[in-house]
Formats: sequence, structure tokens, C-alpha cells
Amino acid sequence: MADHDVTTPLLNSSDHFIITVDSTSSTNNHSPKPNPFAFIGCSSVPISPEPMTVDPFRNNTPRVEGVYEWVKVVVSLPLVVVRLVLFVLCLAVGFVATKIALGGWKDKRNPMPKWRAWVMWVTRMCARVILFAFGYHWIKRRGRPAPREIAPIIVSNHVSYIEPIFYFYELFATIVASESHDSLPFVGTIVRAMQVIYVDRSSPSSRKQVVQEIKRRASYDKFPRVLLFPEGTTTNGRNLISFQLGAFIAGYPIQPVIVRYPHVHFDQSWGSVSLAMLMIRMFTQFHNFFEVEYLPVIYPLDDKETAVHFRERTARAIATAINGVQTGHSYGDVMLYMKAQEAKKENPSSYMVEMATVESLFHIRSLEVVEFVDKFLAMNPDPSGRVQYDDFLKVLRLQDCPLSEKVFAFIDMENRGTITFRQFLYASAHVMTQPEFHQACEVAFAGHGGAVKAYIDEQEFQDFIRHAIPSWKEDGVHELFELFDNDNDGRINKDDFLSCLRRNPLLIALFSSHLQHKECGCNGVIEIV
Repeated sequence: MADHDVTTPLLNSSDHFIITVDSTSSTNNHSPKPNPFAFIGCSSVPISPEPMTVDPFRNNTPRVEGVYEWVKVVVSLPLVVVRLVLFVLCLAVGFVATKIALGGWKDKRNPMPKWRAWVMWVTRMCARVILFAFGYHWIKRRGRPAPREIAPIIVSNHVSYIEPIFYFYELFATIVASESHDSLPFVGTIVRAMQVIYVDRSSPSSRKQVVQEIKRRASYDKFPRVLLFPEGTTTNGRNLISFQLGAFIAGYPIQPVIVRYPHVHFDQSWGSVSLAMLMIRMFTQFHNFFEVEYLPVIYPLDDKETAVHFRERTARAIATAINGVQTGHSYGDVMLYMKAQEAKKENPSSYMVEMATVESLFHIRSLEVVEFVDKFLAMNPDPSGRVQYDDFLKVLRLQDCPLSEKVFAFIDMENRGTITFRQFLYASAHVMTQPEFHQACEVAFAGHGGAVKAYIDEQEFQDFIRHAIPSWKEDGVHELFELFDNDNDGRINKDDFLSCLRRNPLLIALFSSHLQHKECGCNGVIEIV
């Protein structure tokens, strides 16, 4: 081998390389996608975050598995019978005592009279025996409840149906609960004795009334403490989900309480397990562990602290105590999970989108997102939760054409040729929440002939669509007309037209060739061309 020093060239003069550089490749790879919604001022879809690896609702033992568990079930069958009889007996005694305590009491907006509250001690002791029947022979406590005059509001994480029973026995607190609890047999009567504050999740006015009632109860020492589960649903207890604001708007000191269910073989969280199965599993355990920890009271910093900041401080305290994290999930994710489960999807949790994050980003309601998941599930997603282009077209009544390809590409940010529910939701919500979306819908209806009369007939609709997209077939336009004709009366009125676009905001792209922006002074208006 020849010797070389630092001044010797590495290549001989006769050696050379030819490198070809494609000057267009970089441009092509990074060229922006066609945006079929630019006419309403819509930019590209915000990149949706990767789904969290944490599933705060997952129960780790949804079924009886393993020889040890099956042997325990068989051996404990006689014990199950005894526990079940004890449960029914205590429920009956508690029901009778509650009926006596409530008998003739009409002024239920005021605190329960003392003698009635003393009668309710019978029901409260029955609640403790019920916990015993479920296998909670002793309950480990850490800390103490703060006096009611110091912390009139208590917030707790929510894992199972056990906590409300425990808090009823321990604190006889007033809880905030769904209206559906009032109609439960036996339990509904006991719940009424707790002077429950009922809330309708789907009604903004109901939520406002609940906040006012929380303030009223917290301000009057004669009422019991107000107990809230700010997550609004049960989790697996290993992490927190987003908190509702109701407990924090009142501005009173709050005592956080956390519950834990230490276990090895049986996860006691509710999750996707049915109530009957969860009760049976509890009855078949020799002992169930339950821990309650009362954390230090959290005070509002000052009059200027917002309810949001107060909520965040409280959530951090609870998350730190359980050694977990807080995710952006909410009760809306449970509704999405249940929809996917009803559709028999292999991985229902993949349809959860961290609803609290979506609501804050796009300012849409959970019920609207549920409508979008219904639409997506109709597209026949594969086992991995992805939808093909043809199925996407079929459900939205679109035909294969350059415009349809652009709409699909607008959603398919990863260029995989398939889309997920999260991508479909983000794209639909992004279009729907554009400031000019509603105006574009109004103008599109007027351009169909709605400005002349109060409806659009099918021939007008056919002429309009086929003029905009000549490649569309008449049968395909008829199917699209049926989608808009919500009441099936053979014509599309304004309500039909606007509600269809609200449910299917991506369809506004069909009218892009007939709409354009024009500036009038400082304001942009959309007019028919």
C-alpha cells in the first residue's frame, strides 16, 4: 500500500464521480396539497396529535382468567349467596328507613331537618354493610375530612360505583349526578334523600343552573358538603381525564380526595365491564382492597384567579397523589368508545380522540362529534380503524372525480390512501368552524334557486351539480339529493340544506366553483359568480 500524508489527494486525477441532482424532486415532495376549501378561507387541517398510549378507561381484567381465579370463583360460590342475601337485605332496610325520613317532607330546597338526618343514619349504616358484602371488610384511610365550614366542596377521582356508596356512608354529602339516577329502583329514593343536584349533560342551561345551585349550597353551612366527580365518568384510577369546571366556578375552598383499589388479580375499575359482571366479580373475591386519602384543602389564590387555573391546580394535586397523568379525554370519549363497541370494532379505544382537547380546539360539542363517528363507522373501517377512498365516497354520496380526490387528500395528511376517524373528525371540524362556512352555506342555497323560492327541487339540484361537475352521473346526483332532502318530501328547503352541510361539512366543496371571495371595504363577502 502506498504511503500517504495529509497533503496527498485522496483521489487520483483519473478517478471521478458523476452525481446527478434532480432539481424538481424536492419541490414535488414538498409542494402543498390542493385545498378544495380555500374559498372559505380554510387553511390546511391542523396536524392531529398522535393517539395517546395511555387508555384511562381500560380495565386490565375484564374477564375471569387463570386457574387461580376460576378456583376462587367455584370455592366462593356459597359465600356469594350469603353476600347477595346480605346486600338485598341491607338495601331493603335502607330503602324503608329512607322512605320514613322523606315522608311528608316537601321543602326540599332547604337543608334536611335534623331528625330526618338522624333517621338516615340507618341507611348510612346499611351502606357500610353493603360495602362489607362486596368484600370491603376494612377501608384504609389517610388524612381526615376538613370541617365543612373550611371546605364546603369535595372533589374526587371516580373509579367505580363503590365511591358514591362510601361517601354516602362517610360524609352524607350532596352529590352532583345525572338525572338518570333518579329513576333507578330503590337507589333513586336514597339518592333523593341526599338532596342530589341533578344535571343534564347535553343541556348548557342545565349546567348553568347546577353551578348556581353549587354556589347556593356551598354558601350555607346547614347544607352538607357538595361532592363532585369532576371527570364526569369513571376511569381505571391509574390516570385522570379532563375536569369539568362546575366545582371551581363557585370559588370556594376545595378538598381533593383520591380513591385507590390496590389489586393483583382483579381490577375493580368499571371500564367497559358490565355492572352485573363487576358485582359478581366483587362477590367472588375473598377481600377487596380500598383506600381513601384526604388531601390538603386547596384555596382560591385571590379574586382574580380564573376557574380554569383553579381547576388545573386541583387536577395537578390529584394527579401527583395517584402518581399518574391527566389526559385530554372526557365523557365524550366514552360515548365514542360505546359507539365503536356497538359496531363490533376490534379496537374501540382507537376511536377515542381526547374529546376535551377537540372541544377546546374547534369549539364543537361532544354530541356533534358522536354524529361524526356514526358517519365514519358507516364507511366500514377496517380492523385497524382506517377507511378506504371508495367507502368514503359511498357514504358521502360522492362520485369519483378530481374534486372528490382533493377532498380525500385534504383529510389524508399522511398520504397513505386511507384515513382514520381522528383525521376525518379534525378535517370536518376544521371546515365547519371556519368563520365563513355558514355564510358559504347560505349563499350556496341561494345560488341553487333558494333566493327565488323557499326550496330547491331535484331538477334544479341536478342542473347545478352537473354544471359544476360535468362528469357526475344523473343517478349519483339523485343519491346526493336524497342526502340533502332530510324530510323526504322531494324538495330541499333551507333547513334541510343547512343541516345537511352541518352534518357533512366536507360537502361544501361541491359548491366551490360557484363561490368566490370579494372584498367589500374591510369585510369579505361570498357572492355567486
